[in-house]
Amino acid sequence: MGTWTTRGLRGSTLEEMINRTNEKYREKKLALVQKIPTPITPIHINKETSQITLAYFEQKSTVDYIGAVQGYPVCFDAKESATDTFALQNIHEHQVEFMRDFEAQQGIAFLLIYYTGKDVLYYLRFRDLLTFWDRAKNGGRKSFRFEELDPDYVLPKHKSLMVPYLDMVLRDLESRED
Repeated sequence: MGTWTTRGLRGSTLEEMINRTNEKYREKKLALVQKIPTPITPIHINKETSQITLAYFEQKSTVDYIGAVQGYPVCFDAKESATDTFALQNIHEHQVEFMRDFEAQQGIAFLLIYYTGKDVLYYLRFRDLLTFWDRAKNGGRKSFRFEELDPDYVLPKHKSLMVPYLDMVLRDLESRED
């Protein structure tokens, strides 16, 4: 099996965990957040199974999720890292620009990063992402280390929610008021 066939599955476990969490948040009327599908144009479809076997992306996607939390617009992207170092090449310029524009409209943008080796979920505020992003643009490191992150934004383990990010959204909001 070539590497191109497995690359599309990266993050699918995290996305499934987020999708289940979002369903619970919707059921409890705490939030309405949906996965944004990546628009594709099919090139080849298997006639027997009706499965798309070859396609190309129509346009650059923005972020993975968008919605509202208690009246606040939110958008975020889900990422995974097998090591303690997160390479900024995993984030695209158009995604940063979308999140910048989203925040300019009083929205809340962030990344959810699953550090698989540590089994830790992390809420990366957009302003912290920008610090790392600008550092890289100005000739600095093209990545950030787990040790550089604010430990207050590690998601707690929760019995009934796989990715309990709402408390971190609230913490993010409160930090903006300070």
